[in-house]
Amino acid sequence: MTQSPPRDTGPSPAPYPFPPAPRSGPVEVVHGLRVADPYRWLEDPLDPATIAWCEAQDRLYAEEESRWPDRDRLLARMTALLAGGGARPPVARGGREFHVRREPGRELAALAVREGDRTRTLLDPLDADPSGTTVLDAWEPSWEGDLVAVQLSSGGTEHSVLRVLDTTTGETVDGPVDRVRRSPVAWLPGGRAFYYVRRLPSGPGDGGLPPRRVRLHRVGAPADQDVEIFGAGRSATQYYTVATAPDGRILVVGASEGTSPRTDLWTADLTRTGPERPDLRPLRHDAAGRTTVRLRPGAGPLLLRTTEGAPRGRIAAAPYDAADPGGWHTLVPEQPGTVLQDFAVLDGPRLDRPLLAVVRTRHAVGELTLHDARTGARTGTVPLPGQGTITTLTARQEPGHELWFGYTDHITPTTVLHYDAVTGHLRPWPGGAAAMAPAAGVTVTQEVVRSRDGTEVRMFVLSPSGRPDRPRPAVLTGYGGFGASMTPGFTPQALPWVRAGGVYAVACVRGGGEEGEEWHRAGRREHKLNTFDDFDAAADRLLHEGWAAPGRLGVLGSSNGGLLAGAALTRRPETYVAVVCAAPLLDMARYERSGMGASWRDEYGTAADSDQFARLVSYSPYHRVREGARYPAVLLAVFDGDTRVDPAHARKMCAALQWASTGEAPVVLRTERGVGHATRASSRSARLYADVMAFFAHHLGLHLPEDPLP
Repeated sequence: MTQSPPRDTGPSPAPYPFPPAPRSGPVEVVHGLRVADPYRWLEDPLDPATIAWCEAQDRLYAEEESRWPDRDRLLARMTALLAGGGARPPVARGGREFHVRREPGRELAALAVREGDRTRTLLDPLDADPSGTTVLDAWEPSWEGDLVAVQLSSGGTEHSVLRVLDTTTGETVDGPVDRVRRSPVAWLPGGRAFYYVRRLPSGPGDGGLPPRRVRLHRVGAPADQDVEIFGAGRSATQYYTVATAPDGRILVVGASEGTSPRTDLWTADLTRTGPERPDLRPLRHDAAGRTTVRLRPGAGPLLLRTTEGAPRGRIAAAPYDAADPGGWHTLVPEQPGTVLQDFAVLDGPRLDRPLLAVVRTRHAVGELTLHDARTGARTGTVPLPGQGTITTLTARQEPGHELWFGYTDHITPTTVLHYDAVTGHLRPWPGGAAAMAPAAGVTVTQEVVRSRDGTEVRMFVLSPSGRPDRPRPAVLTGYGGFGASMTPGFTPQALPWVRAGGVYAVACVRGGGEEGEEWHRAGRREHKLNTFDDFDAAADRLLHEGWAAPGRLGVLGSSNGGLLAGAALTRRPETYVAVVCAAPLLDMARYERSGMGASWRDEYGTAADSDQFARLVSYSPYHRVREGARYPAVLLAVFDGDTRVDPAHARKMCAALQWASTGEAPVVLRTERGVGHATRASSRSARLYADVMAFFAHHLGLHLPEDPLP
């Protein structure tokens, strides 16, 4: 039922000439609740009225940006901090080491291959598109290393196109194959075929989200001849994974509903049926846990990383057709106080016994231990450079004793390290970028905060002295969703801020994965308010303990973290002086209708259910904007190529805040074109970081003096 729209009362008096935005949207009765949506017309980016309004917002943003005296200085520092290049851990195949690396001064990462002591670039997106708007989304070499499947997308859309390259020549030998959004690729031995995931063509009634299918592709054959393996009759919001063993015997297919913390798995023995008609049998179904499989050559058991019966994770072994998780043999059990993140197998002939290298986090800080692969008994620890994060582990698919991984923390750029399990030596990998020392003048501490219900919440605090010696301008950020953890990672935007005398804090609130799957579940769906309560408690801790100066506290969040920042803004606007929401979810009544929102129902709930809809609207930032409130300065940043979170969220929120606020603070919309939610050129990242921190510096009163360091 739709009622007449409210009368347009015109913009509230304010020192900023906000562009007019008619409040012409409907008031609907949904599940008995009256829900107003005055700016629904801003959902259509092609409407001339929306275009004109956005152009006016661009002009307003330019005027606001011109008031930030430290913006150019910050841009120079961000550019310098991001100019050093870097690399990710290599994937070793057929005597070659494939890796993504960004050379110093280059805008984008390229795919490189190292053979012996020689490294050469195999694919540089800038060669195909000098504008820098085409990026490498994913890549996977064949088991022999003579071919590599690459996926590129343009304009930030993440609508990838897959091609197969010859490793020796770099020439394209297969493709293009479209409708593959960062698809997993599982090669069969010999490089003649691989399994992958492709969407069906868009059609009427699919809501812009056509279903996915697992397919078998023969290299050199047209994609429309690919054999469908899995997915028929399943939900359009299902995501699939595929993996094969190096010897080609076992195929594993995984399925999850959206971002649900549950995984269903099927396995097939391809030696019995051939690759076109795998006899997929359930390995794990309808259980409340995530499970991933590590495949090795031979007929040994599958190795599983699972939260089945262990919310903080365990490593188990199972026959490939063992459908009952109760029959899985636990090798490395759940460890209290830590969360299992990853593991790799080291089983080369030079080792006394096969090993498991196991990565855990303890209150979001990484640890790396070694275990006997037959018994699970702990045999040692690999010391790390600091209190940081271990990125993806990689090891050889054939028996070996080498391990690669990345290390980073809040003040140290990522370095790729190489561990030799025979000698015990841990060194920088020669194929990576030169290791950089931690940034000077910044100290990181971890604080314990008590939330409203007494739950302990961890918070990283970056400060000049490592103690609350005096109240300072402070920025607080967090995420709190999808089981994603706010582990330590290089934070270039924080370094000049702290060296100038500010504080930058990262709250590990519920909804994330910092304390395991139970921590995630405690901040999702009907428990979402815990996320916001935790964040409120972190803000109060900064103020009450003297880290942050009253009247000089800001909030920063992006994506789901943008929802967190928007909730903080509308729950307690008097607490903050400046708020930045980047690519945010803000209209929770209609989030399912755009972008990838339909895939997130398991995380947030759905408007189709009356109780869930009432909860969504109760905290939806867009619906909590109140006329006459004194809101802080707000910067909403969006990217027009974003296919995950529709920029309409921020447009509607911007119009609502500009109409409602009676304060003197600006509300501005920063629209960046030609980029999306994820990977971007380094200069684009530098400009975004500089703009955000210059906004905070201006409104929180922190001057950034000349600094000889970046």
